[in-house]
Amino acid sequence: QVQLVESGGGSVQAGGSLRLSCAASGDISSHYCMAWFRQPPGKEREGVAYIDRGGGSASYVDSVKGRFTISRDNAKNTLSLEMANLKPEDTAMYYCAADRYCRNFLRGLMDFWGKGTLVTISS
Repeated sequence: QVQLVESGGGSVQAGGSLRLSCAASGDISSHYCMAWFRQPPGKEREGVAYIDRGGGSASYVDSVKGRFTISRDNAKNTLSLEMANLKPEDTAMYYCAADRYCRNFLRGLMDFWGKGTLVTISS
Protein backbone atom coordinates (compact mmCIF):
# COMPACT_ATOMS: atom_id res chain seq x y z
CA GLN A 1 0.00 0.00 0.00
CA VAL A 2 1.25 3.47 -0.89
CA GLN A 3 0.06 6.71 0.66
CA LEU A 4 0.75 9.98 -1.10
CA VAL A 5 0.72 13.48 0.35
CA GLU A 6 1.08 16.56 -1.83
CA SER A 7 2.38 19.95 -0.77
CA GLY A 8 3.58 23.20 -2.29
CA GLY A 9 0.40 24.56 -3.82
CA GLY A 10 -0.49 28.21 -3.50
CA SER A 11 -1.45 31.39 -5.31
CA VAL A 12 0.92 33.15 -7.67
CA GLN A 13 0.66 35.61 -10.50
CA ALA A 14 0.94 34.61 -14.13
CA GLY A 15 4.54 34.15 -15.13
CA GLY A 16 5.52 32.95 -11.69
CA SER A 17 6.81 29.60 -10.50
CA LEU A 18 5.85 26.93 -8.00
CA ARG A 19 7.31 23.63 -6.90
CA LEU A 20 4.97 20.85 -5.91
CA SER A 21 6.14 17.93 -3.84
CA CYS A 22 4.67 14.53 -3.11
CA ALA A 23 5.83 12.44 -0.19
CA ALA A 24 5.17 8.73 -0.44
CA SER A 25 4.88 6.38 2.48
CA GLY A 26 6.27 2.99 1.72
CA ASP A 27 9.04 2.14 -0.66
CA ILE A 28 8.32 3.52 -4.11
CA SER A 29 11.85 3.14 -5.35
CA SER A 30 11.87 1.35 -8.67
CA HIS A 31 8.42 -0.12 -8.02
CA TYR A 32 6.03 2.53 -9.25
CA CYS A 33 5.52 4.85 -12.14
CA MET A 34 4.72 8.26 -10.62
CA ALA A 35 2.61 10.99 -12.09
CA TRP A 36 0.92 14.34 -11.63
CA PHE A 37 -2.65 14.98 -12.63
CA ARG A 38 -4.73 18.11 -12.31
CA GLN A 39 -8.38 19.04 -12.27
CA PRO A 40 -9.29 22.63 -13.14
CA PRO A 41 -12.47 24.08 -11.61
CA GLY A 42 -15.50 22.66 -13.36
CA LYS A 43 -13.46 20.47 -15.67
CA GLU A 44 -12.34 16.88 -15.88
CA ARG A 45 -9.10 15.63 -14.46
CA GLU A 46 -6.18 15.43 -16.89
CA GLY A 47 -2.76 13.90 -16.78
CA VAL A 48 0.06 16.43 -16.58
CA ALA A 49 3.23 14.34 -16.55
CA TYR A 50 4.60 10.98 -15.57
CA ILE A 51 8.04 9.61 -14.82
CA ASP A 52 9.12 6.00 -15.04
CA ARG A 53 10.29 3.86 -12.14
CA GLY A 54 13.96 4.69 -12.48
CA GLY A 55 13.43 8.34 -13.26
CA GLY A 56 15.10 8.07 -16.62
CA SER A 57 12.09 8.79 -18.79
CA ALA A 58 9.33 11.37 -18.45
CA SER A 59 6.42 12.48 -20.54
CA TYR A 60 4.30 15.63 -20.50
CA VAL A 61 0.98 16.82 -21.79
CA ASP A 62 1.53 19.30 -24.63
CA SER A 63 0.18 22.26 -22.69
CA VAL A 64 2.98 22.12 -20.11
CA LYS A 65 5.94 21.02 -22.21
CA GLY A 66 8.88 23.32 -21.74
CA ARG A 67 7.36 24.86 -18.59
CA PHE A 68 6.97 21.95 -16.16
CA THR A 69 9.58 19.42 -15.05
CA ILE A 70 8.77 16.21 -13.21
CA SER A 71 11.42 14.50 -11.11
CA ARG A 72 11.71 11.88 -8.41
CA ASP A 73 14.09 10.92 -5.64
CA ASN A 74 13.65 7.23 -4.97
CA ALA A 75 16.01 7.33 -1.99
CA LYS A 76 13.73 9.88 -0.31
CA ASN A 77 10.47 8.50 -1.73
CA THR A 78 9.52 11.88 -3.15
CA LEU A 79 8.11 13.19 -6.40
CA SER A 80 8.34 16.80 -7.54
CA LEU A 81 6.85 19.04 -10.18
CA GLU A 82 8.67 22.25 -11.01
CA MET A 83 6.28 24.68 -12.68
CA ALA A 84 7.50 27.80 -14.42
CA ASN A 85 5.92 30.51 -16.53
CA LEU A 86 2.58 29.68 -14.98
CA LYS A 87 -0.61 30.69 -16.73
CA PRO A 88 -4.13 31.25 -15.43
CA GLU A 89 -5.19 28.07 -17.23
CA ASP A 90 -2.83 26.11 -14.97
CA THR A 91 -5.18 26.83 -12.08
CA ALA A 92 -6.30 23.46 -10.73
CA MET A 93 -6.13 20.95 -7.94
CA TYR A 94 -2.95 18.96 -8.53
CA TYR A 95 -2.78 15.29 -7.60
CA CYS A 96 0.14 12.94 -7.16
CA ALA A 97 -0.47 9.37 -8.31
CA ALA A 98 1.35 6.06 -8.47
CA ASP A 99 0.91 2.84 -10.40
CA ARG A 100 3.12 -0.08 -11.27
CA TYR A 101 2.63 0.65 -14.97
CA CYS A 102 3.06 3.97 -16.76
CA ARG A 103 0.64 2.86 -19.44
CA ASN A 104 -2.18 3.42 -16.98
CA PHE A 105 -1.37 7.14 -16.93
CA LEU A 106 -3.01 7.65 -20.31
CA ARG A 107 -6.32 6.34 -18.99
CA GLY A 108 -5.98 7.96 -15.59
CA LEU A 109 -6.21 4.54 -13.97
CA MET A 110 -3.52 4.88 -11.35
CA ASP A 111 -3.69 2.66 -8.27
CA PHE A 112 -2.82 5.25 -5.63
CA TRP A 113 -3.77 8.91 -5.31
CA GLY A 114 -3.04 11.78 -2.99
CA LYS A 115 -5.69 14.22 -1.83
CA GLY A 116 -4.36 17.09 -3.86
CA THR A 117 -2.88 20.54 -3.48
CA LEU A 118 -4.48 23.66 -4.94
CA VAL A 119 -2.66 25.89 -7.41
CA THR A 120 -4.21 29.24 -8.29
CA ILE A 121 -2.72 31.50 -10.95
CA SER A 122 -3.97 35.05 -11.26
CA SER A 123 -3.62 37.18 -14.37
